[in-house]
Amino acid sequence: MAAPDSSCEVAHGNAAPKTAERTLVAVFASPVARFLLTYARDLGYRPMLFEPDPMRELPTGVKVFFSAPDVDANADIVVTDHHRPELGSVLRDVLAGPSRWIGVLGNPRHPGPHVDALTALGVPAADIARVHRPVGLNIGSRTPAEIAIATLAGLIADRNARPGGFTF
Repeated sequence: MAAPDSSCEVAHGNAAPKTAERTLVAVFASPVARFLLTYARDLGYRPMLFEPDPMRELPTGVKVFFSAPDVDANADIVVTDHHRPELGSVLRDVLAGPSRWIGVLGNPRHPGPHVDALTALGVPAADIARVHRPVGLNIGSRTPAEIAIATLAGLIADRNARPGGFTF
C-alpha cells in the first residue's frame, strides 16, 4: 500500500498544512483589496493594508499603514488601483523593501502606468522590472471577489513554482 499523500491528509483535516510566516499587503483601499485581505487570512497570510490617504474609507479588522510597512522577504504586495496619483511614489517605497513579490492590477491589453510613473521618479529599470503586471490567473474575472481569487491563486502558484491553470 502506498504512503498517504500529504496534500490529501491536509485536505481531509488529518494534518496541518506547512506554512511559513506569510504577509499579504494590499495597497490602496478598494473593493478588490477588501476581498484580498479577507481571503488572504483564510489562506494563512497576515493581511495588511497600505493606504497613504488617511481620509479614505478604511476596512475594519485589518492592520492599516499610512506609509510603506516594514515587511520581510516573505511578503507579497498587490497594488489594487493603478489610477491613483500616488502610484509611482507608493511603488518606489515598496520596491525599496525586500518583499518576495510586487504586482499591480490592471488590464494587460493596456500599458502599465506604473512604468512611466517610476521612470519619472528615477527608479532604475531593474527595480521597475520587479513589478508584475498582469497579476493572477487568467480566469476571466470581472468582479472584485473574482479578481481577488485570481490574484491569490496566482500568488500561490508563483510561491509554489507552479504554472497555474490546469497544467500539472
